[in-house]
Amino acid sequence: MNKKFEYKNSYVIYSHKSIRYLLQQKWLIVTFALILTGFGAAITGVLFKTGVHQLDDWRLELLKRFPVWIVLPTIGGLGGFISGTLIEKVSPAAGGSGVSQIMAYLRHKKVPMNIKVGLVKLISGIIAIGSGFPLGPEGPSVQMGGSVAWQMAKWLKAPIAFRRVIVAAGGGAGIAAIFSAPIGGFIYAIEELLNSARPVVLLLVVITTFWADTWADVFQAIGLDTNAGGFDNILGFQLQREYTPKIDFLPVDLFYLILLGIIIGILAEIYCRYIITMQKKGNAWFKNKFIFRMTLSGIIIGSFYSALPDTFHHLNELQNLIAEGEATLFLSLSTFIILFISTGIAAASGAPGGLFYPMLILGGSIGLASGIWIENFTGYVPNTFIFAGMGGFIAACSRTPITAMFLAFALTKDLLILKPLLIACIASFLTSRLLNEHSIYERQISMEYSDK
Repeated sequence: MNKKFEYKNSYVIYSHKSIRYLLQQKWLIVTFALILTGFGAAITGVLFKTGVHQLDDWRLELLKRFPVWIVLPTIGGLGGFISGTLIEKVSPAAGGSGVSQIMAYLRHKKVPMNIKVGLVKLISGIIAIGSGFPLGPEGPSVQMGGSVAWQMAKWLKAPIAFRRVIVAAGGGAGIAAIFSAPIGGFIYAIEELLNSARPVVLLLVVITTFWADTWADVFQAIGLDTNAGGFDNILGFQLQREYTPKIDFLPVDLFYLILLGIIIGILAEIYCRYIITMQKKGNAWFKNKFIFRMTLSGIIIGSFYSALPDTFHHLNELQNLIAEGEATLFLSLSTFIILFISTGIAAASGAPGGLFYPMLILGGSIGLASGIWIENFTGYVPNTFIFAGMGGFIAACSRTPITAMFLAFALTKDLLILKPLLIACIASFLTSRLLNEHSIYERQISMEYSDK
């Protein structure tokens, strides 16, 4: 045991010495590589969001012309077929969320890492999510950013220790670009991917994530991402707020937020177990028939949503209804149940999409429903529950409370919401950890790379 500890300790010391040596000898090249990594993470993230929005708009336009029971299953099946074909024939490593792949690589598993993986992830992810798979862009952005970073480190002929750091930084940069959250991306790389807080590592990660956020704003300014608003051609860089809720935080909220965190933690753990079970079932039922698996899943998801009201046909608008508190109690609970079920089917298909986005909506739905219940029973209206629920659900599933807090904070950029977010995130994190020590991504790694 002591020898193992001594070996690990000496390896860590050697790793950081090799990084410092690289910085001393090639500091200019390293800086340039970090800037390019941020650039690559930003451009792939922005193109991903833009591609998904355009394909989603086209799908919604078809719904105005043709019956919903024809459009959604057809587009879902076709999108699943094309996306699945790209992944199976060109780069099988591009399937799945993307987060577990980067985490597995950083844990010394054999995971393919190159530009080809990132490009296939970009195209197949746009097709899958744009055709109706209820997943998000953040997982692919982590893998795309990590792939770009790995390629930069290879061109730099950097030591293995530096490759691991820059891959994690690239993953954090992907989060920063997608959420317009440089601090969230920075914390994510440290808390989830690296589990390290050494000064040299912090420096490399913070440079990469902040450059990614800056590049994303620049791309928005030149018209690549018309849905963003972080840069004004006249005023320059602006504080980008997706939502501007009224924030009140009273002493009574402390009790309510802890209670909300406990509820969210239990529901999030149930969700994690459901997702893992569905993925295991998908692997067992379809084995190597990946294209058929994605095609069938697309048809099932499309058919499922075609039987629902129009409100559920556009997840972005549904998220806005939840985040702005305009959804009714029935709609909030319906959203939770429907998204809970459908994301399990999407995850079981192996589709290239992330879970953070549906986690935000799931948590926000429970937060809004809980707030409505409290208002009905007590007359008190808690207005921090929606975003506290969003952060709490991510914290419970990913076991990263600080990252979750800053990602939820990035939606409002209001400092007053940090305390409510922290309370809910810590409560949900502790609750879920009591039920299972491992995050959903750690369980995915154990399932997918157990024999590697």
